[in-house]
Amino acid sequence: MIYEMRTYTVKTGELATVVENAGSLARDIRGNDYGILEGYWITEIGPLSQVMHLWRYNSYEERTQLRENLLENTRWTEEYLPTVLPRLVRQDIRLMKSFLPFKTPENKKNVYEFRHYTAHPGKAQIWADLFANVMPAREKYSPNVCAWITEAGQPNEVCHLWAYSDLNERAAARAEAAKDPDWREFLGAIRPLIASAQNAILLPSPHSPLQ
Repeated sequence: MIYEMRTYTVKTGELATVVENAGSLARDIRGNDYGILEGYWITEIGPLSQVMHLWRYNSYEERTQLRENLLENTRWTEEYLPTVLPRLVRQDIRLMKSFLPFKTPENKKNVYEFRHYTAHPGKAQIWADLFANVMPAREKYSPNVCAWITEAGQPNEVCHLWAYSDLNERAAARAEAAKDPDWREFLGAIRPLIASAQNAILLPSPHSPLQ
């Protein structure tokens, strides 16, 4: 199983149109026939004017084949792509393998946080193992949706996705986790492994499977 996080930076003033076309035209054309859409978000805090969408494939080979098939779909190339490509500034992808299982949040409406840490070369797997081991302690305070190591696009990254009912719950959960001795020990262990860290607060679009 592989996951692909696609991040599109959109021209100023065009974000609503991109999201609307993705939710109507693109979903009508693609469905889940060319990869399974897990989530589609708009960045609220962090890099602005971005959409992030998460896709699941059974393998790299399936991804390659399905994307080739999609480009043979004339509705995709003639109806949808002309509505989105002129509105984009850049596209970035992360191909990722999960090391924690993907879990749909129990809450029906959530705010999400995508965190990605660049590890020093050769240290990403050590980081991931430490993260997996401490997860029972961390999930006392908020649910983890999934965690991955990047395979391509952005090397040496550990990425993880969190769900909160709102930003107040996020602040409270992180404050409580910061007091937890197991979590504090984990933070001390990973500091030498990390080159940089970034995050984005995400709001699900109306057509996102994860809400």
